[in-house]
Amino acid sequence: MKRLQPDGDDARFLRRAALLILLVAITVALYRAMDLIILAFGSMLVAIVIHALADIYGRYLHLPRRVQVPAGTLTVLAVIAFLVWLFAYQFGAQVNALVVALPGLIADLEQHMSQSPVGTKIVNAVEAAFAGSRVAQDIGGLVTGAGELILNFILMLVGGIFFAADPSVYSRGFLMLFPRSKRDAFAHALDDTSRTLRLWLQAQLISMLSMGAMVGVGLWIAGVPSAAALGLLAGLSEFIPYVGPTAAMLPALGLAATKGTSPLIGALVTYAVVRLIQTNFITPLVQQRVVRIPPAITVFAIIGIGVVFGLFGLFFSAAILVVFYTLIRRLYLRETLGEDV
Repeated sequence: MKRLQPDGDDARFLRRAALLILLVAITVALYRAMDLIILAFGSMLVAIVIHALADIYGRYLHLPRRVQVPAGTLTVLAVIAFLVWLFAYQFGAQVNALVVALPGLIADLEQHMSQSPVGTKIVNAVEAAFAGSRVAQDIGGLVTGAGELILNFILMLVGGIFFAADPSVYSRGFLMLFPRSKRDAFAHALDDTSRTLRLWLQAQLISMLSMGAMVGVGLWIAGVPSAAALGLLAGLSEFIPYVGPTAAMLPALGLAATKGTSPLIGALVTYAVVRLIQTNFITPLVQQRVVRIPPAITVFAIIGIGVVFGLFGLFFSAAILVVFYTLIRRLYLRETLGEDV
């Protein structure tokens, strides 16, 4: 008798147990490598930007194909250098004033709200929710880990350049992980996702430029200190829909309050008018060719991504949501359920 030799049921159970252990191990590895995943995703966005610029150079300047990608790469590096120069030299004093004043503004707001029982409960609830979140840990790490932040940014930029140099190598390798019968569907999904991300980045760039310009001019007219830096902050915050502009508005209102009632009212009017223009005119115009995600889904998905992936995930949350939304629409609704979407 071969009592130790597994029969058919035992062999099937062992295969399923081994598969379950493998899936758990992969899940744990992905969870531990969240920062690396976000870094790779940021590199892919950089590669998409480089190829979008390369296509522009090829279409309008008729540059040779071998020169297009290097030209797009140099353009991205030039834009980054310009932003660094803008922050460090042109708006350096305003940025320093904003950073120095921010802790005091937060303390004054907390003290003002703590004067009422309801405000005290709100402050305690916000502190309790924020203290244990990954975003709080990442913000605390930014204070002591500025060097690591710069290193991650450099790695993301270098990774984007590598992805842009020959993206077909990575796409072919990814598609080889799937059965041959499913590769066409996944290939179309990758193309759809890349095209949607490119359009979304173009729409975000227009929204960021318009937001920053209108907020900066409005705050300058209202007499708010550091109007140029606050306008630049408002433009960059537009990369994170809803959550980013709201967070960028708070320091502006705090600085305006230090100058009196008139600048505070002017700042409130500025953000209200700019948000009205953005929501009703600019955003529908620039996103009419991009995937339209309901606002409620956008808000809660961005918060959820921030909770799971931390501060860096929050920065790329809108782009991650666009990818998930596009893949669900393409692979599940269209390919699996056969819906005409």
